[in-house]
Amino acid sequence: MDGIPTDDRPGRTCPLSYRYPANVFNRPPSLSADVLYVVGGLYGNLPALDALSMLAAREAKPPLIVFNGDFNWFNRDAASFAAINKRVLEHVALRGNVETELAGEDSGAGCGCGYPDDVSDAEVERSNAILQELRETARTYPAIRARLEALPMHEVVQVGAARVGIVHGDAESLAGWGFAHDQLDDPANRRWLKKVFAESGVDVFASSHTCLPALRSFEFDGAPRIIVNNGAAGMPNFQGIQAGMITRIAIAPLPGEALFGVSTNGTYVDAVQLPYDAARWENEFLSNWPAGSPGHLSYFQRIRQGPRFTPGQAFARPA
Repeated sequence: MDGIPTDDRPGRTCPLSYRYPANVFNRPPSLSADVLYVVGGLYGNLPALDALSMLAAREAKPPLIVFNGDFNWFNRDAASFAAINKRVLEHVALRGNVETELAGEDSGAGCGCGYPDDVSDAEVERSNAILQELRETARTYPAIRARLEALPMHEVVQVGAARVGIVHGDAESLAGWGFAHDQLDDPANRRWLKKVFAESGVDVFASSHTCLPALRSFEFDGAPRIIVNNGAAGMPNFQGIQAGMITRIAIAPLPGEALFGVSTNGTYVDAVQLPYDAARWENEFLSNWPAGSPGHLSYFQRIRQGPRFTPGQAFARPA
């Protein structure tokens, strides 16, 4: 299993341009930090971006913040589109499938999500429609589109003794689903996981893309290996909890703040909730995606109530 879809329909396909070999991570780290925030799936949520700034301000020293894709999505209005991209691009950023598709014209990939078979055709079509509407806004900002196009698909950061490979999707594709919680728990995928860790030379992979969080520890060739997926910084990740989530990787733990976490060789990998102003976000979302719109049909229930997913599912160890 490599997490790369083989369906060629828009929204389900994974273009060749999205792909890379796992050995691209076997290189000297570009950056180093004592505290690293990996922020995937902001989805145009300005209140979540404000909450992130407040969380970072509580650190003893400023963290390195890496936005690992899909920071755009619901920000269809011109003001929030400009604001999200201005603020995010002040930090290190990777492009997700959303930014990749916004940067160009129709590639045939639709939203570029690479959705698996268990996602309904109706949901895929709505995501394609959201991308098309967001692209209309992006066309009025050619300079932003150029910056999005130039963003990399992956990064390597040194945190203490750990080499961290940051991706949007998985170890071999920008839109890969190999780091989804159910794929990580499937014994049939252990060979692939062992392979990509061996080829990449990293200790930790940090991703998002699948929209549901996961944190798993493995041991391959006698060494601990971790995969962490923050789910979504800009949407609820668990039923009944209106908060986003980010990944914090650091040389010291964050006492009392992490929802769950693990450590390897003195480096702490924690899932940290991001409690944003939910009422403000709901109003901003509805101004762009009113009842009956594709965004509302696909996402409003999750924004208000969260998905049918629990912390126990996110932090379950493989069988």
